[in-house]
Amino acid sequence: MGQILGLHTVIYGVTDIAEARAWYTQLLGQKPTVDSDGYVGFRVGDCELGLNPDARSAISRADGVIAYWAVEDVAAQVEHLGAMGARQHSDVVDVGKGVLMVSFLDPFGNIVGLVEQPQTQPEVSDQ
Repeated sequence: MGQILGLHTVIYGVTDIAEARAWYTQLLGQKPTVDSDGYVGFRVGDCELGLNPDARSAISRADGVIAYWAVEDVAAQVEHLGAMGARQHSDVVDVGKGVLMVSFLDPFGNIVGLVEQPQTQPEVSDQ
């Protein structure tokens, strides 16, 4: 049996693919790498964010499942998403060791999670 290698793709169900394409293009600051009437995909780091109008009916079965996207500055993203009309779904929470997490509802009802992890500096030896 093979090992799980990591998160590859997150797909959000949307009701209007053109509106969702425009909204996520603005949020991510990039154009999609895959762009059709049935699927729009954005490359975000090592992962793909997919927008799919056919996945909308599956959203109710996925309540409680949140994919968290890494960001450098949660506070800046909270401000940015608020300005874009996203509704905050949870408060910013420090879950320990300075790791901050927050979630939002996009205009299409998907939960978008954000996580900021503090930059760690390698320990310097006195030797």
